[in-house]
Amino acid sequence: MTSNVSPIVQQIQQDFQALLTYVSGPEAHTQTAYTVELTLFRRLLALGAALLRLFFLTRAAARPPAPIAASGIVLAYRDRRPIAYYSIFGKLSVARHYFYTTGTAGQCPLDAALSLPPHCYSDLLREWSGYDASDGAYRETASTLERILGLDLSIQALETSVREDARDVAAFYDQPPDPHPPTPLGTILVAQADGKGVPMVQPPAATLPLRLGKGQKRTKKKEAIVTALYTIAPYVRTPQEVLAALLHDPVPQASGTRPQPIGKELRASLEGKAQAVTKLAQRAALREGPQIRERVALTDGAEALQEQMQTHLPGYTLVLDIIHATEYLWDAATTLLGETDPGRMPWVRQHLEQILSGQTAKVIAGLEELAVAADRTATQVQALRKTSGYYQRNLPYMRYDSYLAQGWPIGTGVVEGACGHVVKERMEQAGMRWTPQGAQAMLDLRTVRINGDWEAYWQFHRQQQHHRLYGTSQAMPERIETQVLPLAA
Repeated sequence: MTSNVSPIVQQIQQDFQALLTYVSGPEAHTQTAYTVELTLFRRLLALGAALLRLFFLTRAAARPPAPIAASGIVLAYRDRRPIAYYSIFGKLSVARHYFYTTGTAGQCPLDAALSLPPHCYSDLLREWSGYDASDGAYRETASTLERILGLDLSIQALETSVREDARDVAAFYDQPPDPHPPTPLGTILVAQADGKGVPMVQPPAATLPLRLGKGQKRTKKKEAIVTALYTIAPYVRTPQEVLAALLHDPVPQASGTRPQPIGKELRASLEGKAQAVTKLAQRAALREGPQIRERVALTDGAEALQEQMQTHLPGYTLVLDIIHATEYLWDAATTLLGETDPGRMPWVRQHLEQILSGQTAKVIAGLEELAVAADRTATQVQALRKTSGYYQRNLPYMRYDSYLAQGWPIGTGVVEGACGHVVKERMEQAGMRWTPQGAQAMLDLRTVRINGDWEAYWQFHRQQQHHRLYGTSQAMPERIETQVLPLAA
């Protein structure tokens, strides 16, 4: 053991013995559990920093064999070169053996052996900070790291790390799905898509008008297309059961246990509808197999999105989300009768039951008949025809009686919820404005987290990072999971 390592080992042993003395000696008898717990945590962080420094010194002690450059030239030994390493325990410096020959790029073999990251921030620190930042504001993540670990990371450093660490998300999801999933797949393959705006960074204030015109807003948004893909088992229902659920009737609804989505995968893209649905179709193709019996695509009725779904998922039956169809009916009823009229609920119930029973054409005819009545106001006519026009355009996608009889889903609840959870809750917090690159990186990491793929993605990302930096000549070891032992009773 080298002379510069021995003092560190002795100090670590002394510090550990001091911890034992602290928790079992007379000092602890005068302390509260809170004080002891906090003191232990702070001192264990210091002990971890010393142990990590000892690890690096030990690994860097021996001079490795001279590396060979890509051109086949054996590099000559020059000296030791320090590199900063910012870990969860704080900053330290690592001195590595450096090899260099004129005309070649210098190398430190220890970098590849330890799979050191491209910049000073450790993989573990970036993973932890990225996990926290994917759920809350960067400033809150910086505050948490400072309060708990005593680390001082700037918001810019966190933003840069997120952009770099999201770079492999697309490649991660381009991998084929698990051929032997732990949960049997459903027989219905379901694709959903919807859009949600993300507030973007605006030009300097000097370029904006002093007063906005009608319809203008100072905050402009870019639409993120959120897609959902999953399989599910059939769930046969009657129109009356769905009607009771939609109108919150206090009666038992459908019998049996409602099946849950299996293998749900959410994605969010700022690259436009065509690109997002193209990726959705590519992922859907990987889910195909002998167990898939039916294919359903759900949207909210946006024509441009429906066109993309039909273009890229031609073998799917397009279904209009029943919630949006119901909202149009409520709008017509409110304009026609008023919000407090006791006849509004029965009116909606009657027409919604017809829609669920496959009689949407009859509903359209009734709305048109109401619109031409002599005592209708212009506002009522407009609302009635807006609803009838929406139904007329979406009539091919409103065969709910057939969908329910086959057990298909008829609501976009999965992707609607994802729009709120993935986009709104993180991207639209007070005062937030995003660049396209920063927003896409955050959406990518957030979907990885929400999909439950965080650990798997980071293992994949570390491997890809290693290969980019050091090539494939030296394999990166697989991650070893830490066993958490239960506390003694």
